[in-house]
Amino acid sequence: MLKVTGLNQSYGESHTLWDVDLNIDVGTCTCLLGRNGMGKTTLLNSIMGLTPVSSGDIVFDQQNITKQAAELRAKMQIGYVPQGRDIFSQLTVEENLLIGLGARRDKVRKVPERIYELFPVLKDMLRRRGGDLSGGQQQQLAIGRALSLDPKLLILDEPCEGIQPNIVHQIGDVILQLNKEENLTVLLVEQKLPFARRVGQYFTIMDKGRSVANGKMTELNDELIQRHLKV
Repeated sequence: MLKVTGLNQSYGESHTLWDVDLNIDVGTCTCLLGRNGMGKTTLLNSIMGLTPVSSGDIVFDQQNITKQAAELRAKMQIGYVPQGRDIFSQLTVEENLLIGLGARRDKVRKVPERIYELFPVLKDMLRRRGGDLSGGQQQQLAIGRALSLDPKLLILDEPCEGIQPNIVHQIGDVILQLNKEENLTVLLVEQKLPFARRVGQYFTIMDKGRSVANGKMTELNDELIQRHLKV
């Protein structure tokens, strides 16, 4: 579904991504792992067209999107929840969800009831402003907004960051349900290894802007963790 080949990215004279390769198959959940500052978010932003790349290719659903505008990638059914969530704090929960509908190909203009089934708290808070929600509720809203565009691929950047444990578990349940029961392809950046092991089938480790290891989650051993993930 998603194939990144030889991707390079630079900020001025700072080279941030070095010949990165990444393969995501349909219906899988892949965790992008690595210490802080190793290029994980830059890679996601490059995939989404938010950060220009120097060279390499990004192919999604058999179409080269390397030079596609970011808004066109959303219309190709790539849902993205960035680090920090980026909800519209002055808009209501419902208005935030409606914004996600703008990228739908089928022109649906009503928030799918499925979003409220996955995150019942959102239905209870439809008229509340996004900025008045707790961190966990905002994350649920951000994921709900990404799902409202009916994505083929859902990309999440540290969905557990700064969230209380019970909400983390609930988000994990939702990811597992979407991936295993509804065959939604998922790519997520995650620092918490227990969460990554719970939801992910595959992993890719990034170190100093390079993809240095990948495989099935069951192959993520102590040696790899010690070398690339331990702080």
